[in-house]
Amino acid sequence: MHSPQQSPRDDVARLSALLERLRARSPRVHCITNAVAQNFTANVLLALGAVPSMTLDAEEIAAFVRGADALLVNLGTFDRERRRATGIAVETAGREVPWVLDPVFIDRSARRAGFAAELVARGPQVVRLNHAEFAALTGGEASCDALAAYARAHKTVVALSGDTDLVADGERVASIANGHPLMARVTAMGCAGSALIAACLAVEPDAMRAATAGLAIIGVAGELAAAGAKGPGSFAVAIVDALYRLDGPTLTARARVT
Repeated sequence: MHSPQQSPRDDVARLSALLERLRARSPRVHCITNAVAQNFTANVLLALGAVPSMTLDAEEIAAFVRGADALLVNLGTFDRERRRATGIAVETAGREVPWVLDPVFIDRSARRAGFAAELVARGPQVVRLNHAEFAALTGGEASCDALAAYARAHKTVVALSGDTDLVADGERVASIANGHPLMARVTAMGCAGSALIAACLAVEPDAMRAATAGLAIIGVAGELAAAGAKGPGSFAVAIVDALYRLDGPTLTARARVT
């Protein structure tokens, strides 16, 4: 992510400042997310200082999106109501409200993958996905070059989760080496991470930096939570507490961003 004149630590310092802005501004994040993820996602956003909303009602979602600072579109439990709500929300967001697409499980359903491709064409600032979802969306395996090419072609930022997370915007590539294996044992962890990226977008116009910050924040919080957790159940509670307590100096000290 850094230029030749900047070190990775400069980038981490920017992430710390972004976290401080987020806490100061308390952005509103409207989430179209799956039924499994709603409660956990809302608690994660609240812990970090954002204000979540979750309505799917076709008659009021436009008003919620207009009043939001960022939007998350998650395809996890993709029923008819969510598909209709997504169309209205994305149209309302337009160029005024930045939004994140999380194309969950598009590797399981060709219909879902096709809709995700349509949504990418409508201009999300960030597409956040895993390796299987990237392959389903692009027809190829994930690599730094492939992420950069896709981001460049679609004028978006690609945030790829994995053992090491990767973020690319077509010119810059960042890797984030934070996180803990327990994060894969709690449902909706990835969905909540995408919501954190949306919250960061609300206070950071550079989508590359916002996506990197969101992944670094939840990764560091995961490490802190794991230190005292006895298993997935206590970890799910502990990571919400860790996000609540996370501050700029801790993020700067622990984030492994290159």
